[in-house]
Amino acid sequence: MAKRKKIEAPEMLADIVVQGMLERKAVDIVKLNLQKIPNSITDYFVICHGNSRSQAEAIAESVEAEVKKAVGLNPWHKEGFENAEWILLDYFDVVVHIFQTESRGYYKLEKLWADAGRTDIPAEG
Repeated sequence: MAKRKKIEAPEMLADIVVQGMLERKAVDIVKLNLQKIPNSITDYFVICHGNSRSQAEAIAESVEAEVKKAVGLNPWHKEGFENAEWILLDYFDVVVHIFQTESRGYYKLEKLWADAGRTDIPAEG
């Protein structure tokens, strides 16, 4: 069983994820703070989308590389690379959601978690 490596500052990890997304020009980056929501499954969701399968995959690879470089972590779990409609990278305290445009519009995670604290990230960071 994989050991969980605790990050003392989940917000710092979320910010590193955002940087990885910005490196590959992710669209509409949103950071949702779930810490004040009772029984939430994580501290942060970081959500974005790419305009194509290859961009979504590149964003995911960039996020993984940035997190590994900054804090030495690999995702505990990852999925969605088969079709890249919705790629998920789970770092326990931060869960990353990378969509293609149509899938993001369909699932509307930001609306589902509307009671979370929301930070919209400008395209230039």
